[in-house]
Formats: sequence, C-alpha cells, structure tokens
Amino acid sequence: MQGNTMFEVAYDLAALLILAGFVAGFVDSIAGGGGLITVPALLLSGANPVEALATNKLQGTFGSATAALSYAQAGKVDPKSQLHMAIISLASGATGALLAHLVPTEVLRLIMPVILVAVALFFALKPGLADSDRVQRLKPGIFAVTAVPLIAAYDGFFGPGTGSFFMIAFVMLAGYGVLKATAHTKLLNFASNFGSLAVFVFSGAIWWWIGAAMAIAQIAGAYVGAKLAVRIGAKLIKPLLVVTSTAMAARLLWQVWG
Repeated sequence: MQGNTMFEVAYDLAALLILAGFVAGFVDSIAGGGGLITVPALLLSGANPVEALATNKLQGTFGSATAALSYAQAGKVDPKSQLHMAIISLASGATGALLAHLVPTEVLRLIMPVILVAVALFFALKPGLADSDRVQRLKPGIFAVTAVPLIAAYDGFFGPGTGSFFMIAFVMLAGYGVLKATAHTKLLNFASNFGSLAVFVFSGAIWWWIGAAMAIAQIAGAYVGAKLAVRIGAKLIKPLLVVTSTAMAARLLWQVWG
C-alpha cells in the first residue's frame, strides 16, 4: 500500500480506478469490452500485467453478473437455456487463466497492446449491425463447443474485449440481432470471469481493496447500461463499442511504446 491509503494505490489513483470501473460496467453491459478500460487503467496505476488481469477479473465478475441479471429481468434472455454454455465458458475461462500464469510477465506486457490494437481495428472497420436476427451459420450445439470455449479461454488468458467477441459471435454465427446477442453474452461472460477468478484467487496477484471498490462501481455502471441498452439497442451499442475500443487501444499503445 502507498502512504496511509486503505487501497493498494494512492487515493487519487483509487478515485480514477473507481470511475473507470463505473464506466467499464456501463460500456460492458451495452457493447462488451469493459476490460479495454479497466486493464489499461490498472496498468497505468502501477499494476504489473498479472495483477491487472487478476484485479480486473475480481471487479469484472460483479459487473457481468449484474448485467446478466438485468437482461434476464427485462425478459431478453432465459438463463436456464444457457446453462450448458455457461458451464463450458466457466471451465474454459479457468483453463485460460492457468495458461496466463505460465506466460512470463514480459511477454504479457508485449502481447497486451498488440491484442488491444487488433480488437480496436476489428470493431472500427466492422460494418454496421442491427437488432434484427440474421442467418444462423452454426447450430447451438456446435456453437457451444467451438465459439464459446475459444472466447472464454481468451477471457481467462487476457480478457479485454471478451464481451464484444461473444456478442459478435452470437451475431455472425448464431444469427442473433445485436440486442439479443448482447443479452445472451452476459451470462457466458460472467461464467468465464468467475472461472478465471477462481484461478487468480490463488495467485496472490489480486488487489483486493481497490478491486472491491471497482466492483461496486461496476455493479452501478452495469445496471444503468443494461437498462439503457434495452431501451435503445444497436443505435447505442455499435458507436460506443467502436469509440471505446479504439481510444483504449491507442492509450495503452502510447503508454507501452510511446
């Protein structure tokens, strides 16, 4: 800890991280990609890559749980129909987190900005999406054993952009409209977060105090964001996703290589 602060960082940095948690919860509940805000913010606050990933899982788990509950209460998704996918997502998230522990910190530090830039470019160049359903390219069973474990393992290994990847997979492969895809993303994102968090708990890398404060902010942001997304849909989701991923990728790239 620094000075007399109860957090692992100084109070001014703690305030910024808590704000980042709220904004990330808001953004993640709508478009996914909340980790594009919180992971760079934690790195900029002095966390090493493993500490940033571990603490992000702690606070992100609460945000994704809040969003999943909000969409279910709004009648946009039936959680029971997703239980088999959620179990696969949980196991794959834990596997990804185990792999992250095997990768040296220096490698993670180099990989992070590259992945963030790729995420930003992908969403910035993607054609517009709508709330209407489209052609289903994968049957639910195939989707569950291909797209779900791949994205969930990425969540455990790295994380930022996972919600967005799940959302795009539901749109492009399962044939869902944007709002329906976003709603179905949240339980799977919660499961992969929880699975990876269970691994990171034993790493000793979690910043528990600031992570708990960010989690409270995440809950508030996710609640507000989910309510707004249900009302507005794709008109809000797409632009917010593009702006957020682009800005955060550029910011971290400047910090690491600038």
